[in-house]
Amino acid sequence: MTSLAAFTVLVLLVGAERIAELVVSQRNAARALANGGRETGRGHYPFMVVLHTGLLVGALVEAWTVRPDVPAALAWSMLLLVLAAQALRWWCIATLGPAWNTRVIVVPGGERVRRGPYRVLPHPNYVAVVVEGFALPLVHAAWVTALVFTVLNAGLLAVRLRAENQALTLLEEPA
Repeated sequence: MTSLAAFTVLVLLVGAERIAELVVSQRNAARALANGGRETGRGHYPFMVVLHTGLLVGALVEAWTVRPDVPAALAWSMLLLVLAAQALRWWCIATLGPAWNTRVIVVPGGERVRRGPYRVLPHPNYVAVVVEGFALPLVHAAWVTALVFTVLNAGLLAVRLRAENQALTLLEEPA
């Protein structure tokens, strides 16, 4: 298998993982809303979907059109970061359990999670997103995709974190 074919398989596997995330997210979001959950930050969600889809598509398009020479050290080090990001993401999902979803939904009166990776960081899932956002394209030296995603994602995260931090204050209100 060529490195380009292997990269294509990797990106498709990450895409399949995203679909699995969405299945978990939709189930958890429905449960949260049925239990009185409040959603905030809806306005940025469509941009987030487009941006994350663009990461996968952009990485493949750039790799297939540019066909760069990929230094083995770059490919392997970035692959390790991609795998670490996936592990962190699923640790976050497992830690939050039914409270995890891709939208900003909290059930008032619930408790803020402070275990697992949340002991160390308030938003560890976004560390996984940032790392994956540059590392996945760089597995096959897709520099433009890595740069564009990283810059656009920084803007999105500024909006997202503001919405999420505001929503988390609802956890401190009585139900």
